[in-house]
Formats: sequence, C-alpha cells, structure tokens
Amino acid sequence: MAAAPTLTGRDRRVLRLRHVQDWQSLAYLAAFPALIIWQWLHGFSWPLYALLLFLTLGVGVIHHNHTHLRMWQGRTANRITDFYITLCQGHPSFVFWPTHCTNHHRNKHGEHDVARTYRFAGGDTNHLYGYLIHPFQAAHVLYPTVFSWLARMRRHYPGVWRYCMLQYGAWLGLWATVLAIDVQKGLLYVIIPQLHGLHWLLVTNYLQHAHADGSPESRRGQPLLNYARNFEGLVNPLLFNIGLHTAHHEHSRAHWSALTGLHWQYYRQRVAPQLNEPGLLPYMARVFIMGAIHRQYRSVPLMPSPAPQRNEETSTSFRSS
Repeated sequence: MAAAPTLTGRDRRVLRLRHVQDWQSLAYLAAFPALIIWQWLHGFSWPLYALLLFLTLGVGVIHHNHTHLRMWQGRTANRITDFYITLCQGHPSFVFWPTHCTNHHRNKHGEHDVARTYRFAGGDTNHLYGYLIHPFQAAHVLYPTVFSWLARMRRHYPGVWRYCMLQYGAWLGLWATVLAIDVQKGLLYVIIPQLHGLHWLLVTNYLQHAHADGSPESRRGQPLLNYARNFEGLVNPLLFNIGLHTAHHEHSRAHWSALTGLHWQYYRQRVAPQLNEPGLLPYMARVFIMGAIHRQYRSVPLMPSPAPQRNEETSTSFRSS
C-alpha cells in the first residue's frame, strides 16, 4: 500500500497564520457570508442583520490590517484572502495601498494627506454634519489617487495592474450575480451591508483625526504626537484594536495584537489628554449629538491658527515647478 502523502515544510507555511490572534479575523470572515446565506435562504432576521452590519465594520478593519501585515506566511493564501476580502468588502482590497499606506501613513494628517479632514469646505471641523459628509468628500479626492496609481502600475508593473483588475472583476461580478438572482435580496443582504461597511471605512478617518493637529510639529514626536485620536474600551477587543491609532501610525507593520502594549506603555502619555477617549460610542454621542446642543460638549481644535488650507492642485504645481 502506498504511503499517504505528507505536506512539505513549504506547504505547511502556505497555510500558516503569522499570528494566532488572527483566528478571530478568520471567524469574522467566515461568519459574514454565513449570515448572508442563512437570511437569503430563511428570511430576514433583525438580530442577524444587526450582527451582519457589525461584521461589515470587522471586515473593513481586517482589510486594513491585512494590507499592513499579510495574514498568512504563504503568498497563495494571502492572494486568496485578497479576493475573499474583496468579495466581502464590496470593493477591491488593493485600494488601501495607494490611499492609505502611501498617502495617509506617509503624511499623517498633514497638508499633503489628500483626505485630511481640514482640507474640505468648513475647514477644521468636528461635528455631525462633517462626520456624515466626510465619506463623500474623501471618496471624491481618493479615487483620483487610486486611478493615478493604477495608471502607473499599468505602465511600469502590468502584472500588478492585471491583479487589481481581477479584483474589480470579482467585485462587480458578485454584484451582477446577486442582482441577477434576486434584486431585492441582493440589495438587502449584500450591497447595502457592504455600502454600510464602506461608509465606516471612510468615516473612520474623521473620527480619528478631526480636530487633531496635522501640522508638521505634531508629527515630530517631541513631546507630543497630536495628529490622531485614540479610542480605548470595548471597540478594541471587538474590532482588532482599531481605536489605538497613534501606536498604529508609529508602528504600521506591527500586528494589531501588539498595539495594546504599545499604546499603554509608550504613546498614551505622549498624546494630548483630549485625544485619548475612553470609548467610541460615548465620544460620538457627546461630540456629535450633545455637542450640537451645547458648546461645552464639543471638541477643541488642536491645529495651529490658521490651519493649513493649501489647495492640492496649487501645491502640486508648485512642487513640480
């Protein structure tokens, strides 16, 4: 009798997580389509739909984390995860690289960060209207960044460009398929939850940076690092430490599970006290709802006055001249 085949060391690495904590990520990624399929087959359930909407936030954070530090040791597993996240997110997973890693992390809410919150009409705001409108403002300036990056990839790295186009094909193919099967169910169970997740993906920038200090001095790290807001509390175990934003910016390649120690040991005391919030939902209730009623609940801008408002086109022309 022939011996049973065994996995080589390389084969085992392909399916090995870099960090055991990412079993939580895998659980979220498995539960998300399971909730869609169950309700598609058995009917709408408010508790399950609420959980589905929550998981859209989790998928967005996993998308973010997987871009910064690939989840698997093997390339094939990471590429499969790229496409799986694309189908769950409702948008190609590659977009985090040109918009987030090479833009936001490089510029840290500074005057060259294309989606800096103080760039848009109204200036350096932090209120309910700014929160609601920011995803549309950010999308308006981020998509040209994506298209410009894709154009460079097509000229210089056609293999990367084709990989990105395959992700677009997977996403649009999914939407076309679910709408062809059942328009109402496709919208309710797939497209609307994904749009909800994309809203949170974009608005997180506003939550983490509105009224923070995007001036160059704030990014030198001595003594303060005031370009980002941190949220402590339940949001972090539920959503992969997404609230510990200063530590993430300063250690963008650190696994999300390491951010708790970094935040408490090294960065919490180097951030202005008003940028360390005890919880996300209490912050939103206080600033966006109660702040609309009474001034005492509003946040205070930390940007030097006047805030830099350089026009992006003027800035680009100046730098190229």
